[in-house]
Amino acid sequence: MSGDIANSHLDRVRSVVADETAPARSAVAASWRRCVTLHKLDPAASLAPAILTAAELRESRERLEPLARVAQSVMERLSAAIGDLGCCVLLADARGVPLERRGAPADAEIFDRRGLRTGARWSEAHQGTNAIGACIVEERALTIHRDQHFHAQNTGLSCTAAPIFDHLGRLAAALDVSSCRETLADGLTNLLSVAVVDAARTIEALNFRRAFAEARILLSPQADRNSASLIAVDRHDLVIGATRAARLELGVTDARIAAQLAAADLLSGAGETELQNGEPQRSELEDAERGAIRRALARANGNVTAAARLLGVSRATLHRKLGRLGLSQGH
Repeated sequence: MSGDIANSHLDRVRSVVADETAPARSAVAASWRRCVTLHKLDPAASLAPAILTAAELRESRERLEPLARVAQSVMERLSAAIGDLGCCVLLADARGVPLERRGAPADAEIFDRRGLRTGARWSEAHQGTNAIGACIVEERALTIHRDQHFHAQNTGLSCTAAPIFDHLGRLAAALDVSSCRETLADGLTNLLSVAVVDAARTIEALNFRRAFAEARILLSPQADRNSASLIAVDRHDLVIGATRAARLELGVTDARIAAQLAAADLLSGAGETELQNGEPQRSELEDAERGAIRRALARANGNVTAAARLLGVSRATLHRKLGRLGLSQGH
């Protein structure tokens, strides 16, 4: 980077930080303000990311297992789709440390030189405004494109990151796609953002299904807009888990789950909020449950006891479901 460009970037950062109203208008401005006021960083500083020791990296990877394991295939597919664009895919933990990287072998040396490597500290506190660090702080998907980075030395990077929440709805990791190529077209950043968000949601869903492998997994009413909006239900029709998206949409909390939250309570609450032509509309989750029961009854030739066994619930529970959903044994 030439001296004139670097000085221009530094002047812009300082101007934005001095504007007290800027953080309310921009996530980048808010991050720049945190870098200066909270982390005491200097945008002119030229520091390579600090690197974890081999032992620290191993411990960090152990903490993120098994989420990192289910993420492998998703990262491989994403890398295969964008590798020719000179991008790498990083899976970072909640502290902003990449634990896994995928990318073209020919670009590995470039990524290493720019600090886009496993074990590097890319938290906002260590490297200023960057996609991984800001995404973790904001807990939402963000793109930090070139001169939106805080440090002048990082303005050649274009990065997009999306948060990954674990099976308990807590921030666990961030999935990032970064490019060092200045030839990367600006319009591609939007496409990369969509790809990263979709991949992060897929990892969340896979990890949730793994964590609740013995439970029935139901889609929330908003699942058509968010594939990671899932609910885990036990054989007694009680909610035992919900993804971050489902928790936000349906008001599910750890306390409600501990108090033995019935799936029916979520269904009735979701179904009563929408009206069409003056009639309440059934939720997609309720329709899915009704279809599953109809199929089980059909396979059992109308025998409720056999159908309950197929569904993994008690006969009494299935009778309650039949009454609530308006189904008869003849369905």
